[in-house]
Amino acid sequence: MGAFNPKPEDGVGRMQFLLGLRQRGIRDTNVLRAMETVPRELFVDPADRDVAWEDRALPIACGQTISQPSLVAAMTEALDVRPDHTVLEIGTGSGYQAAILGKLAKRVVTLERYRTLADLAEARLRRLGLGNVEVRLADGTLGWPEAAPYDRIMMTAAAPEIPPAVLDQLAVGGVLVGPIGPEGGIQDLLQIRRTESGCEKKLLLPVRFVPMLGGVAKSL
Repeated sequence: MGAFNPKPEDGVGRMQFLLGLRQRGIRDTNVLRAMETVPRELFVDPADRDVAWEDRALPIACGQTISQPSLVAAMTEALDVRPDHTVLEIGTGSGYQAAILGKLAKRVVTLERYRTLADLAEARLRRLGLGNVEVRLADGTLGWPEAAPYDRIMMTAAAPEIPPAVLDQLAVGGVLVGPIGPEGGIQDLLQIRRTESGCEKKLLLPVRFVPMLGGVAKSL
């Protein structure tokens, strides 16, 4: 796919970027505004900054990736974040998705198993003044019970099923969005709403994400 915005500081470029998102079905004005105001070039490796605004995934440290902007926007729109929400993100990665969520929610707790990624993401988020986003070095499969229950949960790594501890931390009436399926294959991006009687699942689209791994990395 072509570039959304090779020069994001340019007004015309920003309009092209937003038009690209709208053409891919994104309609939520709050999500579009957040996507416009978070500089993706800050979250990619220096060698990739010239292509930071292209609609494609890019490699980052520790063998991870930063998702393409259209997928970030689609997942964020499906999460339906409100200004009074507390959000849990599993898989900080570059910190880009956390920054988008930070523009929309009251509080974001984001979990990362790699210290290198956690430290880099925290520095980027501080640079943007997003003091409502907390980066934690933690095992994402266990969630973060200290701040539970969460109004919204975003999983940015794939698992064969939603970790029970994570689902337990979703508030009744809350929404979870994440990829479910086999490692190395095509997964289903699901939207799950927790109700008094159980969970309602909605299939959004096929995706391919890196696997969710338990524990905290001993190195990196």
